[in-house]
Amino acid sequence: MTGSPMLTPARARAIVDRFPAMCVLIAGDVMLDQFVIGRVSRISPEAPVPVVEHDHDEYRVGGAGNVAANAAALGGRVELVGLVGTDPSADRLRQELTRRAIGCDSLVVDADRPTTTKQRIVTTRNQQVARVDFESDREASGTIEQQLVAQLCAHIDRASVVVVSDYLKGAVTKALVEAAVDRARARRVPVLVDPKIPHIEYYAGATLVTPNHHEAEMATHMRIRTDEDARRAGGVFLERAKCQGVLITRGEQGMSLLDPAGAAHYPAVAREVADVTGAGDTVIATVALSLAAGATLAEAAQLATHAAGIVVGRFGPATVSPDELLAEFR
Repeated sequence: MTGSPMLTPARARAIVDRFPAMCVLIAGDVMLDQFVIGRVSRISPEAPVPVVEHDHDEYRVGGAGNVAANAAALGGRVELVGLVGTDPSADRLRQELTRRAIGCDSLVVDADRPTTTKQRIVTTRNQQVARVDFESDREASGTIEQQLVAQLCAHIDRASVVVVSDYLKGAVTKALVEAAVDRARARRVPVLVDPKIPHIEYYAGATLVTPNHHEAEMATHMRIRTDEDARRAGGVFLERAKCQGVLITRGEQGMSLLDPAGAAHYPAVAREVADVTGAGDTVIATVALSLAAGATLAEAAQLATHAAGIVVGRFGPATVSPDELLAEFR
């Protein structure tokens, strides 16, 4: 299993130059990433743990919000559908989304759950000491689910591509995905899903599902160690998920694509890895914009491979600019 012909600089630019005209509708589990950053100079006398002297806080958007941030950083116009609570984290999340020019008027408020927040205690040398999660993973139902579906349907007619970003935090329901697939199919708009395996039956009809290799192994009960393993597992995944294509992200082994056109493997771009957090978000955002801009799946996968290679060299959820992506092809 080998990759497709190399994407030329001219073709890469032709695709990326169309990103600003594309509208990306993202539905899923939005999160706020809070980094409490400080210095460590001693161990606590109360327990064998470091004492972090607070210096400052940083905030980033996570989960489906990080997919949106990646799509926006690449130049796409982005609308985000998801769930938030009535807490200060929801206000901060909206501020961060607005600062990144991401449409967030479609966020649905659920007063019975907190805004999903990951609070990380981090040293000034980017060493994570601890993480505290504020969340509810109860799946949306009743009027809250109806509001999510209504917001998705209200924006899908303007979308060039739809992304479902599932983190099992409650926003992604079977009804939401069915509405996305049905409405998008009627408009011949691709639907991409970043999956969680307990919801695999939700994704039937999706254009492309993008599991990492651990998720693909869980879904297929097959080990993936080689390209051929990935090809076989991809076939089983397609049958089980009832989707049209699967792109398995395999870390340092690259990506494996299986769709009606066949199977292909794309080696990883060599990088010094600092943090793999959010790399899957970068991949699906890049593939989504590329498909919307007229790329083939093979071309989209190549662009995503290079985008992922850039973000893993950075700390925390990161994004890529069009110029940085195009520089990879010069």
